[in-house]
Amino acid sequence: MTEAAPLEVLWRRVFELAARGRFSTSPNPRVGAVLVDAAGAVVGEGAHERAGDPHAEAVALAAAGARARGATMLINLEPCSHFGRTPPCTEALLAAGVSRVVCSIEDPDPRTAGRGIRRLREHGVDVLVGAFADEAETLNEAFLKSIRDRRPFVHLKWAASMDGRTATRTGDSKWITGEPAREDALLLREECDAILVGAGTVLMDDPLLTRRLALSSAITPHRRLVLDGVLRVPATARVFSAAGGEVWLATAVPAGDPRLAPFHERGVQVFSRRAARGGVDLGALLGALHALDVRSLLVEGGGITAASFLSAGLVDRVTAYVAPLLVGGAGAGSPLAGEGSARLADAHRLAGLDAVRIGADVRLSARIVPPVVG
Repeated sequence: MTEAAPLEVLWRRVFELAARGRFSTSPNPRVGAVLVDAAGAVVGEGAHERAGDPHAEAVALAAAGARARGATMLINLEPCSHFGRTPPCTEALLAAGVSRVVCSIEDPDPRTAGRGIRRLREHGVDVLVGAFADEAETLNEAFLKSIRDRRPFVHLKWAASMDGRTATRTGDSKWITGEPAREDALLLREECDAILVGAGTVLMDDPLLTRRLALSSAITPHRRLVLDGVLRVPATARVFSAAGGEVWLATAVPAGDPRLAPFHERGVQVFSRRAARGGVDLGALLGALHALDVRSLLVEGGGITAASFLSAGLVDRVTAYVAPLLVGGAGAGSPLAGEGSARLADAHRLAGLDAVRIGADVRLSARIVPPVVG
């Protein structure tokens, strides 16, 4: 792009560049930047490709060279103002002589949190905030949730028939959806920092929970996590093999319990987090994961595990792959077990529904609407 482009086209390019980091930037955000001159022509652009690599601003400035002086930078997140794995982008912008910065949202990271904007304004740079803010929030929903609430973004996923069954009454579940939908679901594993299943899923399916598409190049390793409050799963389960990334176990069993010894011997990291009323304290578990740079957690099941996260108010997005099947049966599997809501008024509401046809199946994805307090 060398000629002036409409503003909407320029911003679309910003988000296209930022989206390149879907499988690579964690624990950092996804950021894209476009530099335009006074005539509206693009003189440089950049994306943050991987944590530890140059930020989008630095890449765009390097591409622009001397043409950056007097230019306007469009960027989906506030430029950083601190030394981390790379130098602060605010200083690079000032040194290059950029005259205007338009960013979508502020960076909630306490090391920046408006400081980048103030730093630029104090040195005469015109800074505007709020352009395409909704799109910016969605693009970095995992990073933003993690930083703001000091816990991972929890993404709940399942596959079900049109009548809401995840398995037949005999437990047969392979395969409800077709191969295209199953491969699409594997993208979520590549994107999320960790994947969690409950003890029932391990006992029934004995999964590996590995990434299979080799798309992720993030510096955050893939973590596989089994939620097993009373230690029903044996240490010999396939998920606890060394291949495929780190393996963790979350349980309510005390840390010194001798039953944990076989897991330690296999290199499994154990999180003993007992809730006051029994079971695993999910809030405490998520806090521990956040401290280990887990920005996003994919919860794949089963029904009891999914319901426990949902009832605790710890689910942020739900993705369901729906197949054109009718299974039926009172004893058939459900994506959400437990008692459920007694009244429709108490049901969990979803917003921002996105529906995509994938092969013969449909992917539905929406974010959880937080309950109104007061």
